[in-house]
This record gives sequence, structure tokens and C-alpha cells, in this order.
Amino acid sequence: MELTHIDEKGHVRMVDVGEKAISAREAKAQAIVKMNPETLTLICEGKMPKGDVFSCARIAGIMASKKTHELIPMCHNLPIDSVELDIKPMGSDRVCITAVARCHYKTGIEMEALTAATVAALTIYDMCKAVDKKMEISEIFLLEKTGGKSGHFLRNND
Repeated sequence: MELTHIDEKGHVRMVDVGEKAISAREAKAQAIVKMNPETLTLICEGKMPKGDVFSCARIAGIMASKKTHELIPMCHNLPIDSVELDIKPMGSDRVCITAVARCHYKTGIEMEALTAATVAALTIYDMCKAVDKKMEISEIFLLEKTGGKSGHFLRNND
């Protein structure tokens, strides 16, 4: 397998996408935040001292996706068409964050979806840490991606 981010001398480099064709790209990523059931109840009832946790996390995720190229050294600055975040309680002690990012460009948008889900999870942690310092962020991964040379990827949880 050829490493695209390494040049012939072994130096890290940004991949040249100049000759690649523009295509529709989409990526879906997730993150899970585990917390005390009491914390999730406070969030769902709108009683968290810092305000509307899910709305703030959604905005933070979207904003972060647009700055991915500033955070990850070899990422391209993509013309993002849309980013959607879905944040839902799972049972009594977890929140599932799903981020979907779309663009029409020469390279994939997986990192933007992963960044959106991760920063949304960090925002939930930040807004709730005063009442629950034992929260855990986990299961951050790509669920699906479409477009580009490598085609469709769908994670199966075998």
C-alpha cells in the first residue's frame, strides 16, 4: 500500500488533489457520551446551569467542522455544503451524536464529520462537568462515507 502523505524521501506532505475530479462526498461519524442518569435528566429537562446543552453542542460541532483544516495538519480546506448533527439520548445514561457532512470536492469529508462529532461531545462534557466529572467520551468513528475513488464505505459492527 502506498502512503499518500509521505513523499519519496519519507517526509510528510499534503496530498496534491489538483488533478482529481470533483465529486459529491458525504461522511457520517458518531461519538458517544456516557454520563450519570441524573445528568442526562437535567439536560433533557433543560435544567443544566450552563443552558441548552444539545443546541450548544450542535452549533459547536458545525463550527468545528469548518475549522478541521486548521486542526489536522494535512487536511485540505473543503468547501463544505452542509453539516448536520443529531444528538439523542440512548437509554438513561448515554448520548449518541451523529454528524453528517457533505461537500462537492476532490477529496473526502470524513475528518470534518469526525471533528463535528468529537467537538460536540467535548461541548457536552464542558457544559456538564460541573455536575458530572465522570463523563466518558467514546466510540468515535466513521459510520459511512460515499464518493471519491474508494467508493462507498459502510461500517459493520461485527
